[in-house]
Amino acid sequence: MRRVVAVYGTLSDLLSVASNKLGIKATSVYNGKGGLIDDIALIRDDDVLFVCEGEPFIDPQTDGRAQEELTGSHTDWLTLNVGGRYFTTTRSTLVNKEPDSMLAHMFKDKDAWGNKQDPRGAFLIDRSPEYFEPILNYLRHGQLIVNDGINLLGVLEEARFFGIDSLIEHLEIAIKNSQPAEDHSPISRKEFVRFLLATPTKSELRCQGLNFSGADLSRLDLRYINFKMANLSRCNLAHANLCCANLERADLSGSVLDCANLQGVKMLCSNAEGASLKGCNFEDPSGLKANLEGANLKGVDMEGSQMTGINLRVATLKNAKLKNCNLRGATLAGTDLENCDLSGCDLQEANLRGSNVKGAIFEEMLTPLHMSQSVR
Repeated sequence: MRRVVAVYGTLSDLLSVASNKLGIKATSVYNGKGGLIDDIALIRDDDVLFVCEGEPFIDPQTDGRAQEELTGSHTDWLTLNVGGRYFTTTRSTLVNKEPDSMLAHMFKDKDAWGNKQDPRGAFLIDRSPEYFEPILNYLRHGQLIVNDGINLLGVLEEARFFGIDSLIEHLEIAIKNSQPAEDHSPISRKEFVRFLLATPTKSELRCQGLNFSGADLSRLDLRYINFKMANLSRCNLAHANLCCANLERADLSGSVLDCANLQGVKMLCSNAEGASLKGCNFEDPSGLKANLEGANLKGVDMEGSQMTGINLRVATLKNAKLKNCNLRGATLAGTDLENCDLSGCDLQEANLRGSNVKGAIFEEMLTPLHMSQSVR
């Protein structure tokens, strides 16, 4: 509604005239740029003035709804009841930074989701307040700030629930950086002995994948321990008792196992390249056979070892020293024995079918090797 009036007297007089002319209770006067007039002396000739009943200034040349979204939303205060704790914020805080989030959809339009309110008028949200607080602060200022004692994983779960995508990335990085660095340092003899003493004798010891590289484990009782895929490279295992231990796919390269007890040991597909196994005992009186099928035994020194009935099927023993070994009844089918020193060995009843004996030394064997036992 537009009216042309003469301006005179005081500001109160102007408001009174405007109230009569426009049929409203005018309380404020603005200039054409939205500036609040608090002194009539500020009014110039031909000024276009706007009067209102107390509501914020809205430029009539702009869309009223758009203006409300731009200015009014910042003063549209809301109270949220999150898990019994109250948070006061503005609608724009919940909407503007993450417009595609669940919170934005919940509060973009009044009652768009039919949000339930408690007796105090606060909007009810059934989530954890301690995890919601960092999310609300992030929407306020764009910084991830989490107080001590707050689990970042909990905040991450809430961020995913509310669909705060930009915060999710920040949290994932923060969680990754907060994790302690993985300790890949080898386990020492002292640490392992302490572990052995603290474990009940009837409990199964599992050391799969552990790093013992270079450790001195000599003369220890390691019976029945599961060392599957463990790193035992360059270890000193001389005179250790490894009866029935599981060394499947373990790395024993360069290790010393001289005079170790290896009765019934499982070393399938293990890597013992360059290891020393002189004088080891693989022979179990009860008939339990050691299994080294598929093992890498290149260049090992097994001189004088007792290996009756041992399973070395498809193992690689290229350039190995097996001088004076007892291989009676051993399974050597498909084994690579190229350039292997088998002098003085007992190979009675051994199965050498399909094995590669190119360049192998058989001089002074206790039991003659029959040609029918080898096909290569």
